[in-house]
Formats: sequence, C-alpha cells, structure tokens
Amino acid sequence: MGRSPSPLLMVLDMDQVFADIAEYVLTYTNPSEEAFTNARLSLADTLGCGILALNFPECTKLLGPVVPNTVVPHGSRVPGTPHVLDPIRAAFNIGTMIRWLDFNDTWLAAEWGHPSDNLGALLSVIDYVSQKQ
Repeated sequence: MGRSPSPLLMVLDMDQVFADIAEYVLTYTNPSEEAFTNARLSLADTLGCGILALNFPECTKLLGPVVPNTVVPHGSRVPGTPHVLDPIRAAFNIGTMIRWLDFNDTWLAAEWGHPSDNLGALLSVIDYVSQKQ
C-alpha cells in the first residue's frame, strides 16, 4: 500500500491480504458520492430481491432455524420473516433470500462476484452486533 502498516498489524502474524484490507479500512476517508449512491442501489436491489423471494415456497422452505422452535436471545432478525436466529444461520437465511432472484447482473472487475454475495453475512452480523451495544 506504500506506507508502513500500523503497529497492531506488525505485531499480529496475519495473512498479507487481511492486513492490507484492515489497513485500507482503518485509513480510508472521504468516500465519493458515487460510492454512496452505488452502495444504496446495491442494498435496495438486495433487499428487494430478498423480500420478493419470500413468495417462492422453494425458497422459504430453506429458511428458519435448524432445530424448530429454537430461541436465540438477541439473535439476528431475518427481514420479512418472524425468524430470529444465530448470526450464522441468519446469514444463510438472508443470503438464500437475496440470491434466490438476484442474478449476476453486475460487472465490477475481472473476478466473478456480486455485491449481494456479501450482504447476507453483513446484514446478519450488523443486526446482531447492533443489539449488543
């Protein structure tokens, strides 16, 4: 990245990719208005596809807890459903909903991927952590 990593990253024996990502996140400032616009559009597209997927029984039968009637205090909420799950299961549920109808309609780089590939896990963790604060 052109500058010395923070002392924390030098102490930890981390994979270089993780170190680069952490350094970028810790030092990045001033996202452009275009970045915010694209993020909002991606989130709206993701949530819209996820909620619409709830109309498909093939999708909804995959949702919910692994063990019926499991109660997870302060668990992650699955949008559009009554499910409150552990963050890992919620990430699977949200990711399933998102990808059920969301096609790979984005070309951001040479690598294959879609922004919504990450949002199931992110939304689950964000909801879980926000309830702990």
